[in-house]
Amino acid sequence: MPELNIDDLRIEVVRKNIRTLRLTVYAQGGRVRVAAPLRTSDDAIREMVAARRAWIEKHQTKFEARTKPATLEYISGETHWYQGQAYTLDVTVAPGRPRVELHAEEQQLQLFVREISTQEQRAKILAAWYRARLAEQLPGLVAYWEPIIGVRLDAWAIKQMKTRWGTCNIQARRIWLNLELIKRPSHCLEYVVVHELVHLLERYHNARFWGFMDRFLPIWPAARQELNQISLGHYSAPDAC
Repeated sequence: MPELNIDDLRIEVVRKNIRTLRLTVYAQGGRVRVAAPLRTSDDAIREMVAARRAWIEKHQTKFEARTKPATLEYISGETHWYQGQAYTLDVTVAPGRPRVELHAEEQQLQLFVREISTQEQRAKILAAWYRARLAEQLPGLVAYWEPIIGVRLDAWAIKQMKTRWGTCNIQARRIWLNLELIKRPSHCLEYVVVHELVHLLERYHNARFWGFMDRFLPIWPAARQELNQISLGHYSAPDAC
């Protein structure tokens, strides 16, 4: 990707068929990207970045302060999260198909594996269990909120995302939810579902959008703040021009 060096900032630049400059700061390393209309000059990009320098630094600092995810080895004694609760992982060697069992009273996740299993294999087994749990919860949550918001969703799906908790394809009437949401409290999952459904009423994060959020889910700022404490996502500035 083409880059511009502006003072001590390295800016990724992508030119596309859009009307306005768009500035984004990402969690990963606090990197900065500008999406620009096809014929935008480098000087115009430099001017916009200079004007938003304080905004960029503010959000880079926020990302740096966020909770960093622990490096997981998928061994007994590790802490793993499910719906906002911490569980101790117990890796148990057993014959048969690998599986996961939740022991709520003992605050334990028991991971059954074959005698020889790699870290990658254990990670995949646990991820499949998380995916199944999220897939169980989403239909009811979507069905509950559709009539309240007054929209109809054609499809939803789950995937691992590095920078977003959810996305909405307005034309296809489909939302994607980040698999990591199953590890967060249920009100965080609900916030993201409502957020993406509201995009079917309003594409942009403008006053109308946040007005809908205030009407449908008044507690959304607390859920958003909770998710923002985790090292995931990005900040996008309002349209620059």
